[in-house]
Amino acid sequence: MKQGAVECGGEGQQPVETLPSASKRLDIRRIYPALIFAPLFYVLVRYLPPSAFFSLVLTASLLATGEFYRLHFRTEQGAVPIVAGVGATALLLTSMQWPDLLSEQTVLLLTVVGSLLLPLFSQRDLSRALMDSAVLAFGVLYVGFTIGHLLRTRALDGGEFLVFFVVLTTWAGDTGAYYVGTLFGRRKLTPTISPNKTVEGLIGGVACSVLTAFGARAWFLPSLTTVDCVALGLLMAGVGLAGDLVESALKRSAGVKDSGGLLPGHGGMLDRLDSLLFTAPAFYYYVTLGKGY
Repeated sequence: MKQGAVECGGEGQQPVETLPSASKRLDIRRIYPALIFAPLFYVLVRYLPPSAFFSLVLTASLLATGEFYRLHFRTEQGAVPIVAGVGATALLLTSMQWPDLLSEQTVLLLTVVGSLLLPLFSQRDLSRALMDSAVLAFGVLYVGFTIGHLLRTRALDGGEFLVFFVVLTTWAGDTGAYYVGTLFGRRKLTPTISPNKTVEGLIGGVACSVLTAFGARAWFLPSLTTVDCVALGLLMAGVGLAGDLVESALKRSAGVKDSGGLLPGHGGMLDRLDSLLFTAPAFYYYVTLGKGY
């Protein structure tokens, strides 16, 4: 779902003007998985029942949640909170898909209570109890609650098209940022958090996201106005970048490069979802509060 960050050198590397030419650093292979995944994803969302989409979101979320917890709980002693957090995430997503079956508020309350009770069942040192409890509760919200807005979006009138719009514009923003940043990036955007991101990459991501929004209006979402396309393009690119930077900060604090090795050359599932974790709720509230869906 995500094509990675822009690249134009990192910490400890040579100044930009002495780096190898951009064409030598451009990795065109980043786009191949998306070209395969996009049509399959469209068929799943457009033609299969909502339960199939729920299964996809659930699977991706559980993998990402497990990767998030392993950034903090990195020993066998972390098995209890990882299992508890992944289970709570599954329950939360179930409540967001079928609110009549399970109350979302009940799941969130149980998550908070379970997080506070964690030290009673964990073998980890009690000096870390407060941090462990906070991480457990945060993981459910960071991954489960945010990505769950895709399920809410799918439940809206014409939700299958809205979901595809979210994923398509998020991917376009990430891809544009990577390629424009790789080819033309010079000014670093956030050197302390993610040295590879550039101002030029951000501009490229915004441009691609806006153009994709207009393309989506012409293709399958005619209800969008010109203002909507521009606003959503800016929103998806900007919020998606924020999601990417948040995950980069989390990984940097944990001292790791990737959240996992599920996708060779692309990192883990959390690396693929980081932008979508922020764009999904942003889009949902835009169309429900601003468009009256």
